[in-house]
Amino acid sequence: MIDTERLDRQIGFILEIDKLKRVFRRTWLLDKSRLENDAEHSWHLAVMAVLLLEYAEEPRLDLLRVLKMVLVHDLVEIDAGDTYAYDAQGALDQQQRERAAAERIFSLLPPDQAVEIRGLWDEFEARGTPEARYAAALDRLQPLLHNYHTQGKAWLQHAVCSAQVFRRNAPAADGSPILHEYAEGLIRRAVEKGYLAE
Repeated sequence: MIDTERLDRQIGFILEIDKLKRVFRRTWLLDKSRLENDAEHSWHLAVMAVLLLEYAEEPRLDLLRVLKMVLVHDLVEIDAGDTYAYDAQGALDQQQRERAAAERIFSLLPPDQAVEIRGLWDEFEARGTPEARYAAALDRLQPLLHNYHTQGKAWLQHAVCSAQVFRRNAPAADGSPILHEYAEGLIRRAVEKGYLAE
């Protein structure tokens, strides 16, 4: 016999997270036609996690765990909104806003799934496991790729300098030294090409 209450909660959560499609980031699509939304970002990270796994610092990661993490890591932004990576003012209360959002959004699930998904979100935020560090490295690389390949459109709009981008990308070294080195090369080239202020 089907547990209709459980299924109703799962469907309710699925409907709620559709709202992620209307949370826009400051990252431009590569064709520069519009800003990327959080759902697109999460999908992009999931594909990257599969394709770039060979560059993870740890050789035997739990890829399914990484995929779950990148798919749920930004769900809190349904309530908390996207905080731009270089917005010092927005960062002041970001953690508080996101924790409150996590409480509300994940509690929509049946209790066992709420615990699992909240645990994945907490793991991603803490970057204490190889899977979380790899996921975080991808989360740093993806917008960098967009910024570089849109000739620094968002960087220039927000007067971002290379020191900020180097700082933002530093944690990627813990999850993938190779991808971190690749990212640093892109940052240097972006400065040389005038996409990013020194």
